[in-house]
Amino acid sequence: MTSVLPLNELRVKIDQIDQSILALINQRAKLAIEVAKTKMAAGDDGCFYRPDREALVLRRIREINEGPLDDEVAMSFFRELMSACLALEKPLAVAYLGPEGTFTQQAAVKHFGQGAQCVAVSSINDIFWSVENKHCQFGVVPVENSTGGVITHTLDRFAKSELSICGEVEIRVNQNLMTREDNLEAISTVFSHEQSLAQCQKWLNDHLPGVVQQSVSSNAEAAKLAAEQAGSAAIAPVVAAELYGLNILHRNIEDETENITRFLIIGEQTASKTGDDKTTLLLSTGNQSGALHKILQPFAKYNISMTRIESRPSRQGLWEYVFFIDIEGHIENEKVSQALSELEGSVNKLTILGSYPKAVI
Repeated sequence: MTSVLPLNELRVKIDQIDQSILALINQRAKLAIEVAKTKMAAGDDGCFYRPDREALVLRRIREINEGPLDDEVAMSFFRELMSACLALEKPLAVAYLGPEGTFTQQAAVKHFGQGAQCVAVSSINDIFWSVENKHCQFGVVPVENSTGGVITHTLDRFAKSELSICGEVEIRVNQNLMTREDNLEAISTVFSHEQSLAQCQKWLNDHLPGVVQQSVSSNAEAAKLAAEQAGSAAIAPVVAAELYGLNILHRNIEDETENITRFLIIGEQTASKTGDDKTTLLLSTGNQSGALHKILQPFAKYNISMTRIESRPSRQGLWEYVFFIDIEGHIENEKVSQALSELEGSVNKLTILGSYPKAVI
């Protein structure tokens, strides 16, 4: 029979390990400060955050993790550790779609950690503006949902911006019905972002038929309104209920259980290749026959996987469109570089919006 250590001995061992962990964490923090000094001595007084470096660290943690902690917990711990160390070097300011309690804020914290200063702004356009005017070093913008589709406001804003995409993050979306009321019968209006309303249509039709569905700028704004107006409810994340003092009547009301929203990290920084990257392109072809075929041909020739393609009106001429395309690989990869070189000759405009590490789940 395996012997069992007394509880007091186990606690002593845990205390000793905690002391060792704390000492090692502070050693790492001191090295982070030295990294900052080295960079500044070399003339780098800009942003010390490196998206490619962080992605490589997190992937390595996932590879060497032996448990019993699962990979997500281990990576989350090291994400916060890197975030705290980076704050010692030079704190980051990150713009997100507010108010506090949105999925975009969750994405910002997941990607940058609690050590970053998250700044709430009122629109996707304001996120771009904050970074373009250097009020924040980075911004987090939603770009697509697995059930609701693409966020057109984000794509349209990329067409007018010189910012680069330097990362991506994915959030599993769980929608919850929250209210001041005690039951569904007391609800006459439901507030939420248009994407969230769309993601919960079946549930709303089954449980709240005839109730007014009011689209607002964000889920957090919906929760704020539900807290202020009697007879109303909001569809929002759990954190919004905590912030605005609402009761959660029903959890996980989204129609699709595999509901994931993808966010892009925007900034002036570029990311080096990590071996597991994406590149996002903006193409303009003009109104010409066979345009889509010309776009696809170089990628097929060099066996480059295209993970997404979206078209948007160019606003330059009647029936003219621009294409947003995600491909696997980094622009520093030889095949990607060759494909883009050939593509450039068959389109009116080719803009590389960014090459960046794939989201580390």
